Amino acid sequence: MYRTHTCGELRSTHIGQQITLSGWVKTIRKFGSITFIDLRDRYGITQLFFNERMNALLEANPLGREFVLQIKGAVMERSNKNANLPTGDIEIEVSEYTVLNASETPPFTIEDNTDGGDELRMKYRYLDLRRDAIKRNLELRYKVSRATRNFLDNHQFMEVETPMLIKSTPEGARDFVVPSRMHQGQFYALPQSPQLFKQLLMVAGYDRYFQIVKCFRDEDLRADRQPEFTQIDCEMSFVNQEDILDMFENMTKHIFQDVKGIDMQEAFPRMTWEYAMEQYGNDKPDIRFDMRLKKLNDIIKGNGFPVFDDASLVIGIAATGCSEYTRKQLDELTEWVKRPQLGMKGLVYVKMATDGTIKSSVDKFFNEDKLKQIAEFCEAKPGDLILILAGEEALTRKAISELRLEMGNRLGLRDTAVYKPLWVMDFPLFEYDDEEKRYIACHHPFTSPKPEHISWMDDESKYIDIKANAYDLVLNGTEIGGGSIRIFNKALQEKMFSALGFTKEEAIQKFGFLLSAFEYGTPPHGGIALGFDRLCALLGGSDSIRDFIAFPKNNAGRDMMLDAPDVIDAKQRKELGL
Repeated sequence: MYRTHTCGELRSTHIGQQITLSGWVKTIRKFGSITFIDLRDRYGITQLFFNERMNALLEANPLGREFVLQIKGAVMERSNKNANLPTGDIEIEVSEYTVLNASETPPFTIEDNTDGGDELRMKYRYLDLRRDAIKRNLELRYKVSRATRNFLDNHQFMEVETPMLIKSTPEGARDFVVPSRMHQGQFYALPQSPQLFKQLLMVAGYDRYFQIVKCFRDEDLRADRQPEFTQIDCEMSFVNQEDILDMFENMTKHIFQDVKGIDMQEAFPRMTWEYAMEQYGNDKPDIRFDMRLKKLNDIIKGNGFPVFDDASLVIGIAATGCSEYTRKQLDELTEWVKRPQLGMKGLVYVKMATDGTIKSSVDKFFNEDKLKQIAEFCEAKPGDLILILAGEEALTRKAISELRLEMGNRLGLRDTAVYKPLWVMDFPLFEYDDEEKRYIACHHPFTSPKPEHISWMDDESKYIDIKANAYDLVLNGTEIGGGSIRIFNKALQEKMFSALGFTKEEAIQKFGFLLSAFEYGTPPHGGIALGFDRLCALLGGSDSIRDFIAFPKNNAGRDMMLDAPDVIDAKQRKELGL
């Protein structure tokens, strides 16, 4: 037996007991003829005391950080108790120890505040995983997984695994492809989601399906993206949109209660896609703070200021309590919006001083009465700072949306301990791609139009006005889930494929199995997929999903530990016909 207890288990009630522990040497502290060692395992830390006799053995055979150690000894009351440690009331007087395995000196400190950079820690991820910060993240991930499964199991959902080697289908992100040795010149694709399979499971009669599943997308990466990621994937039959929203709102509330102890009593707010774009500038609004967008075209144009007069959109926000911003701070904000990512040419401000006076960067063009009108329209109060952008509509709306979030960060309004979920609904079904000169699906080709818009599928001139029977679950400015009521009628699905530019032959070649299935009694159905990694990161108060994944890729999509992707040898290429 390597241990009788874990390193996080012993308490004052164990004093006097003879125990055996095994773990890793975290720290070594020598005090003359005695030594203290912190022994760590997954469960915690226990302080070891080596008396003069045992210390002499240590001197002869020194230990190092991260040595794997087994000790035997007696549990004693600790003289200098550590209230910050669950085991802080006790220590072990070591009577015997065995080095189970030595360790090289780690390339970085195994501490929450480590001295290791991202790339170094990713290269030695197995060491990084020993840090308490990462351990807590993975423990939280497990709790979210357990809470999800418990909820869905209690609501008659059945977990069904779907294939990882499938057929490449159009739409969405680029596929990762896998060459076939047995069918040379042909390729499997790794699934971007189990979308088609879960719909086929509805055809098969498995009316409540779920899967916590790996998905793969070959797309550009950022903090909240990985080439392989995990979804909570769900589908239900004989449901409408309200049934889906009710079920998964309750599941989200259950996860928060189980994992964070947060009781979300209120119903999640709902807003249309159009309202979200108008008020917040994006379809995943952060509603932890207000600072809504104000379109100023009607009251600000025609005053001889070309920047505004020539712009498609003039739009502003009122930042609370920022009227004392210095010229340096305002110049920094101006440079911030001029970055290539946003592409603005400049920033206009209106200061609402606490004494009621108004100062603007465009006083030359706008008198005090006009500035007061702008301030009133923006619902600005004394002490506020109005920030205004102008330019081409889509670019400017995106920029003001990002500026709103930046001001939220600067003002401390985006508290990671505060959670504000909402539903965004009624997205467009189509958008027009100017490069490809065709309509593409805003969600995916299997999303149903709103029932009242189904007849518009026969009229291309109305495509841009058709609303999808789709919905996103948004949390703190991040989309954590999206879904829709699906098309379950073969004729309507064929119309959708036609609208997206597929010929009948192409639709059959790519999706013939689905169209065939729709001929055999397909029930009405719909579902949702939640980004499991993103949800875990938000619950853990982080912007990045990487530290909530055991073995992630870096921002370039590389596995620094395995050094992958990598070339394959000539023999493998020949076998695969490459």
